[in-house]
Amino acid sequence: MKAIALLLFPALFASSCAVAQESARDELIRTDQAWSAAASEGKDVEKVVAFWSDDAQIVPEGAAIISGKAAIRSYVTESFATPGFKISWETLDASVSSDGTMGYTTAASTFTFPGPDGTLVTETGRGIAVWRRDSSGAWKCVYDTWNSGP
Repeated sequence: MKAIALLLFPALFASSCAVAQESARDELIRTDQAWSAAASEGKDVEKVVAFWSDDAQIVPEGAAIISGKAAIRSYVTESFATPGFKISWETLDASVSSDGTMGYTTAASTFTFPGPDGTLVTETGRGIAVWRRDSSGAWKCVYDTWNSGP
């Protein structure tokens, strides 16, 4: 009987870890979707900025790296103040480390902004966000980058 239990333990442990990892992945996807919903509303800067860690970096296409929550807050504030600006994304995939502390999401995005002549332009893009759990267990984006789609 002990031998059977010893043989089954690794399989049960592996199964339990896989379930926990899948649960963490689902939670990360829900977090990314909530972030997109907040961003697409385009109203509450603090709600959107709260999804980034204090030490986060964002790398907008064709622009300098923006580091830290204060600089990110300014970037989001300026974006939301731009007439016609709108952003949303759909989470395409997510993966979580085996210990459930790090992960990434990929997304397809849509941006609307004024073009050179002032006419609103809508472009599609793609992005990747790297996530880390903070001390409270919440997912926070630590690195966020995107570019235009094909």
